[in-house]
Amino acid sequence: MLTEEEKAFLVYWEQNREKEKKTFYQLLVGLPLGLLIALPILLNYMLGWNKRATMVGNTQFNPLVLVIAVLAIAVFFSIFNRRHKWEMNEQRYLELKDKEGGDVKTG
Repeated sequence: MLTEEEKAFLVYWEQNREKEKKTFYQLLVGLPLGLLIALPILLNYMLGWNKRATMVGNTQFNPLVLVIAVLAIAVFFSIFNRRHKWEMNEQRYLELKDKEGGDVKTG
């Protein structure tokens, strides 16, 4: 027997599972958190708290590389995080469908 919360999750996930599986959707929804994780790297460099690293960085550094790296970290983290969340929800959905005794659609 399923609880009301589990039934509500089944209804929600059946309606939204395909939408949340798309990579573009995962990027858009996860990007704020990805930027929140990646921006301290940029901020750390801009503040220059380590003088020796700043000296070396100023002589051998292209700022475009740092910007590209920060964006790559943000994009990777946002997609990875949302995909993991999708997998967890899909696993819960399949377990609840199995518990309910209904047909399970995979894929």
